[in-house]
Amino acid sequence: MTTTTAPATGHADDSARRVPVPRAYRFELMKLISQWRIRLLVCACWIVPALFVVGVGQQSTLPSDTLFGRWMHATGWAGPLVILGFAGTWALPLLTSVVAGDVFASEDRLGTWRHLLVAVRSPARIFVAKSLAALTVILLLVAGLACSSAVGGLLAVGDQPLVGLDGHLLSPGGTALKVLLAWTAALAPTLSLAAIGLLGSVALGRSPVGLLLPPVFALAVSVIQMLPLPVSVRLALPGYAFISWNGLFTSPAQLAPLLTGVAVSLAWAVLSTALAYALFVRRDFTNPAYDGCGRRALALGVLPLAALTAVTVGAVAVATPSTGSGITQDKVQKSLATVFAHLYRLQTRELHRPAVTEEQLGATAACRKSDGQAAQEGAGNDWRCVVSWHLPGVKAVTGTAVYQLDITSDGRFTADGDGPKEVNGYFLLRTSTGDAPNPLWQFDGSVELLDIH
Repeated sequence: MTTTTAPATGHADDSARRVPVPRAYRFELMKLISQWRIRLLVCACWIVPALFVVGVGQQSTLPSDTLFGRWMHATGWAGPLVILGFAGTWALPLLTSVVAGDVFASEDRLGTWRHLLVAVRSPARIFVAKSLAALTVILLLVAGLACSSAVGGLLAVGDQPLVGLDGHLLSPGGTALKVLLAWTAALAPTLSLAAIGLLGSVALGRSPVGLLLPPVFALAVSVIQMLPLPVSVRLALPGYAFISWNGLFTSPAQLAPLLTGVAVSLAWAVLSTALAYALFVRRDFTNPAYDGCGRRALALGVLPLAALTAVTVGAVAVATPSTGSGITQDKVQKSLATVFAHLYRLQTRELHRPAVTEEQLGATAACRKSDGQAAQEGAGNDWRCVVSWHLPGVKAVTGTAVYQLDITSDGRFTADGDGPKEVNGYFLLRTSTGDAPNPLWQFDGSVELLDIH
C-alpha cells in the first residue's frame, strides 16, 4: 500500500508547493513597479499630458494640423483627444514596448529563469502572472494619459461644448462620454501591441529586436494605412481603432469602422498571446545559452498572424459593399455640405443674426478632384469645392463659398476657406463683443468610408 500511495502523495505535495497565480502576479507586478524606468513612465503619463494641455492653452498658436487641435482654446475636452491622436501614433507603441516587450526578455538577460521556476514550479503560471502584471501596468499608463489630459484641459479652458466632425455642437456631458469611449476603444489596439510585445519577448529572448517589435510594427502599419489601398485591407489591419475613434464625433456616429477596428485588434491580441504562451511553455529552461526560438518563431508566430490578416481582409470585404478607397465624390460633397450647414448656424449665432435651420439653408457642395483631370475619388490635397446655400424666404442661391480640401486615406479632411472674405476668407469675426474665431475659415470633417447604414 505504501508503494502505491507514495507517487500520489508526492504529486500532491508538489502541487501544494506551487505558487498560486494571484501570489505570482503580485510578485511580478512588484518587480515591474520597482524598476526605475517603469516608475518614470507612470509619473510622466500622469503629469506630462496635463502640463502640455495647460501649456497649449496659454499659447496664441494651436496644433491645428492635429484632429481637434484647433478647438483647444474653446473647450477642455479637445485636450484629451489631441493627446489620444499623439498616443496612438507614438506614445502607446513605445510604452507597450518598454513594458510587455521586456517582461520575459529581462529574465533571459539576468539568467533568473531557473530560480523563478524553482519558486513557482509552473511555466504556465509564470506566463499568466507576467502577462497580467504587464497588462496592469499598461492600463495604468493609458489611464494616466487619459485622466491627466482631461483634467489639464478642464482646468485650463473649462467644461465647454465641442464642435464635432460634422460641425454639430456637442454638449459637455455628451462630449465627456464620447471622449471616454474613444479612449476605451484605443485599448483594443494597445492590447494587440502589448501581445505582439509578449510574443517578441518570448520568441527572441534577450535580443533587442523583441523590445523594438511593437513600435516597429506600429510604424509599419501606419505607413501601410497611408497607402492607397482598398478600404477592406486598411480596416483589416490591427491599429485601425487608433484612427476610427473619430467616427464617434459625428451624428449619426460612424460605428462600423470603429467596431471593425476593435474586433480586428482584439483578434490579434488573442492570437499573439496564445502563440507566445505556446512558445513559452515549450521552451528549454535548462539551456542557459537559450536565445530565442529562431526559425520556429517564424512558423509559430508570423504565419498564423499572416493567415489571420487574410481572413479578416476577406471578412471585411464580404461584410461591406464598399470598394476602392471608400472616398467618392458624392460622399465628399454630402459630408462637406453637412459640416458647412452646422458651422454656418454657429457663425450666425456669433454674429447675432436671425437663427436659421439646416433645412432652410439647403446647403449643397460641388467638388472636383484635380480639376476633373483624374478619377473623382480617393485621398489627396487637390479637392476643390464650392458650397452654395439659401437664406430663408429666398428661392435662388444667395451665397457661395470656396474651399480647398485635403483628404487623408482614413476619410478625415481639412477644409481651408478660400473666400469670400466675409464668409470664410479670414480667421476672425468682428462681433459686437469683440473678435471671435471664424468657424467657417478652417474646419475638420469626416467622410464615412463604409456604405453600411
